[in-house]
Amino acid sequence: MKALVLLNMGGPNSLDEVELFLKNMFNDENILTIKNRLLRKFVAFLITNSRKSVAKKNYELLGGKSPLNFHTKNLIKKLSSYLPNVYITCAMRYTPPFSKDVIKELIKIKADEVFLFPLYPHYSTTTTKSSLEDFYNTAKGYGFHARFFDIANFYTNRLYNEAVIEKIKKALKDEDSKEFDLIFSAHSLPQKIIDRGDPYQIQLKEHIKILKELLRQNGLEFNSIHLAYQSKLGPIKWLEPSLEEKLKSLKNKRVVIYPISFILDNSETEFELHIEYKEIAKRMGFDYRVCECVNDSDKFCEAIVKIYHNARG
Repeated sequence: MKALVLLNMGGPNSLDEVELFLKNMFNDENILTIKNRLLRKFVAFLITNSRKSVAKKNYELLGGKSPLNFHTKNLIKKLSSYLPNVYITCAMRYTPPFSKDVIKELIKIKADEVFLFPLYPHYSTTTTKSSLEDFYNTAKGYGFHARFFDIANFYTNRLYNEAVIEKIKKALKDEDSKEFDLIFSAHSLPQKIIDRGDPYQIQLKEHIKILKELLRQNGLEFNSIHLAYQSKLGPIKWLEPSLEEKLKSLKNKRVVIYPISFILDNSETEFELHIEYKEIAKRMGFDYRVCECVNDSDKFCEAIVKIYHNARG
């Protein structure tokens, strides 16, 4: 039996899971890079306790749960129509279903070929490495042996990038792209992680070059194109500029935001971009538009299918 497992960080399925989500995230040594396990656990406890009340309020505005789970289910359902003979499921890093739950399923159905698809277009130790490492370590712990396939990133895939262009076009609503600045908003990382050799920022910049050329081929010329970062946490130095700083620097007050580091809409797109930054942009007098993530678009499903077949050889 062949299986395709979508890997992602996950999100609370209810308000009761918010604390679990935060606890698991900040105990991930790829996220909180403190080598001493006990110290990391203590710091994770402090961060979780300080953030859980605010996080719960934010999720309340999103209906009491993360939108990521809804979009994941839709993507799995749609992919199943493209790959009817493949068992398709997902494993989340910080909330159910966890890798252990999925591996038990795979053992039960006697899966002998397993394709792991991390839903992060750019490689980072905080995302791709963390998810793959978790899955493989868990599989080893359960004695699950299969022929495994995985990918490091997919930001160069043409079909995926065409799906991105479709979402940018949709946000423009047939208006002249030259009247807008386009901001690619990426999840930020602590600068020290990049300094240690994490390729995330390099791949982001390469991706934007690819998208600029594809935009040109589609006749879309923006007033200017930028990269900015969101989701900063804590007092240490993070990648810059922040999205707020970038907005403040723009003279043109019409912007389209594309969440370049996200595949499925989640709290960081639906809350941060659609609520928090929208309010900031409104105060600054912007015509502010946020693109949908590719989610379960036909182009993106076609991209996954092509990557799947190419990986299997």
